[in-house]
Amino acid sequence: MDSRKGRQNANAMAAVASRSTNPATYLAEAKQHFQKNPRLKDVPAHRQKAHSVAWNKDGRRLASGSMDYTVAVFSCDRDSCAVSRDNLHRDHSDIVNQVCWNPQHPDQLVSASEDKSIRLWDARASRCMEVVKTAGENINLTWSPDGQTIAVGNKDDLILFIDPRTYKPKFEEHFKFEVNEITWNNDNDLFFLTNGHGCISVLSYPDRKPQHTLNAHPANCISIKMDPTNKYFATGSADALASLWDLDELVCVRTFSRLDWPVRSLSFSHDGQMLASASEDLFIDISMVESGDAVCQVTCNAPTFSVAWHPSKHVLAFACDDKDKHERDSGSIRLFGIPQ
Repeated sequence: MDSRKGRQNANAMAAVASRSTNPATYLAEAKQHFQKNPRLKDVPAHRQKAHSVAWNKDGRRLASGSMDYTVAVFSCDRDSCAVSRDNLHRDHSDIVNQVCWNPQHPDQLVSASEDKSIRLWDARASRCMEVVKTAGENINLTWSPDGQTIAVGNKDDLILFIDPRTYKPKFEEHFKFEVNEITWNNDNDLFFLTNGHGCISVLSYPDRKPQHTLNAHPANCISIKMDPTNKYFATGSADALASLWDLDELVCVRTFSRLDWPVRSLSFSHDGQMLASASEDLFIDISMVESGDAVCQVTCNAPTFSVAWHPSKHVLAFACDDKDKHERDSGSIRLFGIPQ
């Protein structure tokens, strides 16, 4: 693809969001965009399955973490979204369950592993910046919107809050329930946890005082994601539902029920208009946030572990339990919506 055509395609993708505020028009244009660009791009990443994918703040880098103990970092072309691997880090000694970028810095990345550590990386370098030892096997991870704190949770339901400037713990909290995914709100003054009782616990931040317990689902509440427009958040559950919540009122306003298996991962598009929901179903559901209307389904060959929308384009990255022709883990990540 020449650079001029790449710019034209990139501009067309951005125009899906910018041209229209009418929901019906947006839906029609989004459907047309994905019908024109249905191709799935396989990106070789690891030797075993990838557990987590994440874009950095400007969309020029993509990272993934894997069962093979590695962290992969990719560069992404601004116009064509072509992806090439820059580094494959082998510093961890156990499964890498999560990767997360600093929301305030496009080159700072953190990875959480079952080797009882998190590692901080500078994407411009080929080495680890710092290792922070933790108390247990780490399974969840988030970076505060202001970039000042990393929260990492382990299998013992202990969450450690770390200062990424000093690499020192700020404080820790142990919970008497199964903690699944964790996140801050976009204003950085509330901290959310999904748990094994189907609830969402909301704490004030930084004092971490309980504010609300929301009875979100009748089964294990697995995933949570904040809407970039600061209007909603979404949760996914073992009951196969994705739920949309009003962030101010803390009430459920809509559910998405096209999946049949537990909803493992969620992601809002950069404009907050679309929600991608992933599970063990052999497709990823993409729906309109405000109406619940179906935009499209992304066909998968295996259960999906992680989904992430590009921060400025309608390109979706995801990681599945794909196998190669010999029934071994493919270790690839995939991109959907790449302009042709």
